[in-house]
Amino acid sequence: MLIAGAIGAVIGAMVTYLWRYSERQQHTVDEPTPVVPAGAELVLSVLSSSAVLIDSADTVVKASAPAFAMGIINDDRLEPDELMGLVRQVRRDGQVREADISLQPKRGTTAYIHARVAPLTSRLILVLADDRTREQRVESIRRDFVANVSHELKTPVGALNLLAEAVGEAKDDPEAVVRFSSRMHLESERLTRLVQQIIDLSRLQNDILSDDATVVKIGELVSEACEHSATEAEHKDIEIVTSLEPDLFVHGDRAQLHAAVSNLVENAVTYSPSGSRVTVTAQLTDDDVRLTVTDNGIGIPGDELDRIFERFYRVDPARARATGGTGLGLSIVKHVAASNGGSVEVWSEPGLGSSFTLVLPAHNEDMEEEHA
Repeated sequence: MLIAGAIGAVIGAMVTYLWRYSERQQHTVDEPTPVVPAGAELVLSVLSSSAVLIDSADTVVKASAPAFAMGIINDDRLEPDELMGLVRQVRRDGQVREADISLQPKRGTTAYIHARVAPLTSRLILVLADDRTREQRVESIRRDFVANVSHELKTPVGALNLLAEAVGEAKDDPEAVVRFSSRMHLESERLTRLVQQIIDLSRLQNDILSDDATVVKIGELVSEACEHSATEAEHKDIEIVTSLEPDLFVHGDRAQLHAAVSNLVENAVTYSPSGSRVTVTAQLTDDDVRLTVTDNGIGIPGDELDRIFERFYRVDPARARATGGTGLGLSIVKHVAASNGGSVEVWSEPGLGSSFTLVLPAHNEDMEEEHA
């Protein structure tokens, strides 16, 4: 009896121990990994936004491929801290939040995203991110453009106002009136040129081929561009030499192409010293017409070459003001090239001169006749 009682006591003690151990284990077992709701993965895969699912431990449990490409995930963590802060706020109160966030520069370029964060389940947070980098850049360009246009227009308009007052005050001095009126004429020409270039540039913003595209003969464009700058070239004793392969044609907007070639020739004459030479060549290379304008002018420093096609950018602002330059000519050339299926190339060396090459797809009239 004593032995049986002892054995029973031992068994009872063991059962009590195991029960308490089991209870402790139930309280210390890690919480299971949250399960992504059925169908959620399919939905996330077709979203245009980059999608990320975050669990209660701030760990990424699911993410779409664009999210990785965007650079908002590092290992299994969400970046940057500002985005992670939104996740924690949503987890606290369950309120949907959104914000515009800039990502750390990669290769010198800052990226911008618009993030929307919302609770998906009791333990999962959904992050949707859209890349807004392009929109930010376009908006920045728009602001700069408006600011630059305002500044550039103020200069000739202000000059005209002052000159008009001067003419009124000098009404009894014929020589002064002639002098001031001549200045007014120059400023009005500058204003007219600036307004026209702004209009031209606004038409080229989308780099889309014009509805007025037709077959254009390169020889005629070059002849007109050289004639446009003939007076200035003669005044500076600059010789304009042309060397063109015969029967070169392109398909594009004639007015746009005329503006581009004229701008290149005009720039070459403007920035070349007196007594020098400007050369215009055109040749067929593979399926492209390469039209090159070369001068022996002041040249462009290497670190400036990437910026010369920006609107209103001038390598030498003081010289540009003296020559009446608007800083829009090369920007127009770049957009004309893109709008007509081509590109523009540049070589330059300070003190030696510059070469600008307009590359355009060639038009083959023989092939057109065969199809007809």
